[in-house]
Amino acid sequence: MTRVRVRQHVNPLSYKYRNLLSPPDWDQVFADPTQGLHLDIGCARGKFLLNMSPLFPDINFLGTEIREPLVIEGNEYRDRLGLSNLHFLFCNINVSLDDLLKSLPESVLQWVTIQFPDPWFKQRHFKRRVVQPELVNSLGQFLRKDGMVFLQSDVESVARQMCDRFEENPCFYKSHEETWLETNPFPIPTEREIATLKKNQPVYRALYRLR
Repeated sequence: MTRVRVRQHVNPLSYKYRNLLSPPDWDQVFADPTQGLHLDIGCARGKFLLNMSPLFPDINFLGTEIREPLVIEGNEYRDRLGLSNLHFLFCNINVSLDDLLKSLPESVLQWVTIQFPDPWFKQRHFKRRVVQPELVNSLGQFLRKDGMVFLQSDVESVARQMCDRFEENPCFYKSHEETWLETNPFPIPTEREIATLKKNQPVYRALYRLR
């Protein structure tokens, strides 16, 4: 299978990415759509979920990505592996998150991960960053009581801003006293995480739960 070449960065505010998502029929997507759901926002090529889903057959995994060729590629890999608890979805999550979460069976959203999102370093581009107050508010409404949100980045300023957004929201609290988690709570690292650690560079991690 040929690896798809795509642009590394996509402007989520561009008109072409402002269309609302039409949520799929979850009965057609997952073998059992009532299982707990792990939502990975900005899943890129989806290798994290492709490795996670076989380890947790009682959890459904949904990766969202704004670059459609990567979504197509991810679903092709899923089909080749015969995974019935994994799906990749093309959408701009900051436009479609509410509609997506409303379409799911009640109280299935269990885990959310936002890992190494595009940093958009220039201040005038901060509104392009994925973790906005509206996104945090939506997650606070739909995350189930035992759920959690895991954040990580190799850019400290980006990680701090993500944390600030969650700590500003009354629905969430940081589940650890230290500023950053030393280890990843999931057994599978992302490609970016592996590359960062190989260079002996820090990864800034935080875990949030509902109050």
